[in-house]
Amino acid sequence: MSILEVKNLSKSFGSTEVLKDISFTLEKGDVLSIIGSSGSGKTTILRCINQLETADSGYIAVDGEVFFDGRPAYKNADEKRKKQLLVGLVFQNFNLFPHYSVLDNVTLAAKLLAKERPDYKKNAKAINAEIEDKAKVLLGKVGLSQKLGNYPCELSGGQQQRVSIARALMLEPKILFFDEPTSALDPEMVGEVLDVMKELAESGMTMVVVTHEMGFAKEVGSRVIFMDEGVIKEENTPAEFFANPQNPRLKEFLSKVLM
Repeated sequence: MSILEVKNLSKSFGSTEVLKDISFTLEKGDVLSIIGSSGSGKTTILRCINQLETADSGYIAVDGEVFFDGRPAYKNADEKRKKQLLVGLVFQNFNLFPHYSVLDNVTLAAKLLAKERPDYKKNAKAINAEIEDKAKVLLGKVGLSQKLGNYPCELSGGQQQRVSIARALMLEPKILFFDEPTSALDPEMVGEVLDVMKELAESGMTMVVVTHEMGFAKEVGSRVIFMDEGVIKEENTPAEFFANPQNPRLKEFLSKVLM
């Protein structure tokens, strides 16, 4: 069974059709890159899967859990949140809390969830210490062990995005989504974030990456999707996708971005 199933997904904003009958699957450990021009529907796919937007029709399931089947597959906000915890999302603009330190940004959600544990009152100190230890390990993996007490304003854009990645990993999502994670970065910062993403891919993390970084899609992805005007125009392995594109619109797109 695929870890992600998306079938016949459609979404409109007013009279504008943003997604038109989108279908694809993702296997555990794969990295799916989604490319295309701005406004082609790439980000909306992620937001519909994550339930930040509600699709108009279609089907979404993550690791066997149905998220959407013509309508949201949850009865209340608590059920929705539990499903959302199966996926992590790294935004292009970091979305860190400016008044929290690096360590606090990464541990906040985990500590809030821990308060729901039946043993929390009795073991709060030990539970929070365990959460902080886990966060320190993750921050070490993204090269930020020396920045635990710093605030977002004291970090470069690349460092802030690496904090965002550690924060998303903290809740152990089944799939990690990236929404153009390098688009807000200076060119010299892009490499440090892509390096972390490559390491995640090598470790077996299942990822969906909306990106303008063709090198990443070519080198790291398991499959690549090309979106245009709300439709998947082509899907293939990176080797075939870039070396032998079939769709005329994709050929035109690649001729511009690979110049």
